[in-house]
Amino acid sequence: MNVTILNQILEIAFEKKVSDLHFEVDNPPFLRGCGQLIRSRMANLTARDTEFIASQILEQNGSQLTSDLKELDASYSLPSGGRFRASIFRQRGQVGIVMRAIPPTIHSFETLNLPPVLAEITKAPNGLILVTGPTGAGKSTTLASMLQFINENENFNIITIEDPIEFLFTSMKSCVIQREVGIDTASFSSALKAVLRMDPDVVMVGEMRDSETIEACIKASETGHLVLSTLHTQGAVSTINRIVGHFPPDAQEIVRHRLADILVAIISLQLVKDKTGKYVLPVVEIMRVTTTIEACIREGRLDEIEKHIENGSSQYQMQTKDQHLLQLSRQGFISIDDAKLMTHSMDFERKLLYEN
Repeated sequence: MNVTILNQILEIAFEKKVSDLHFEVDNPPFLRGCGQLIRSRMANLTARDTEFIASQILEQNGSQLTSDLKELDASYSLPSGGRFRASIFRQRGQVGIVMRAIPPTIHSFETLNLPPVLAEITKAPNGLILVTGPTGAGKSTTLASMLQFINENENFNIITIEDPIEFLFTSMKSCVIQREVGIDTASFSSALKAVLRMDPDVVMVGEMRDSETIEACIKASETGHLVLSTLHTQGAVSTINRIVGHFPPDAQEIVRHRLADILVAIISLQLVKDKTGKYVLPVVEIMRVTTTIEACIREGRLDEIEKHIENGSSQYQMQTKDQHLLQLSRQGFISIDDAKLMTHSMDFERKLLYEN
């Protein structure tokens, strides 16, 4: 392995629209495309190969591969401008790397097949907007699209705190400052403490990983800023439960009240294959905090929220995951079988029969 071969592999990944590459000892590189992991026909990688790849990534980030490095996230750029988010780790004492391709262009909501109501959600003057979903569901891409919409349409100071920086923004109507954990700041929580002294209008936090970061995001929202972040949760209710669960039992009621006051919307994502099997489409649940949903959060009546999302589809342009699956299957974009696999709802079959 050398840098020319590595960069050629990564360039091909961009050409073939591969989302992730896996480099592990005693295996050839694996590629993920359209959600499927594919074994390449290249030779098996040696320990020296994976160590070389990790060293190249770390070198770009002003660091070196050492024996005490256990896991680390970093970015890697190609001479052509292509970028990757890299996760370096050890397994059975050997170095492994997973690299995710970052699209060179920040796409619009329409290009990404995202509901146009996201544009309206980003116009909130302050509060907390969360984008959630499993790994690889498109959280970062959606968040970047929302920030770009603000960047193009508002005269704001936008500050991002990321680990690592993924999409690169060019200041347009807004001024965009991007800070990377480990290079520009020690941690998400320390960057969030400093951000309030940097005259922000909008703050984007790459991920709410711990209670300290969650508390800092809530506080920034309470002080009149618009905060956007992500969580690895599926659905609005599980997201609220996850946030509240980060705090001690005696503080959870207060946290629910604070969330009810500042939460703007929760956008939850999953990906589903289209009928051709060549592309994936986002399945999007959108919860906007109405007066009714605010009361549900404040009083802990979270089991009622899904019904309110369903009932708010026309007036507030909200939708549950099942509603979006039904829409995609009705429009012929996805198969009914794939729609069924995406839901755990006992009511889905009945809704499907009713829709048809």
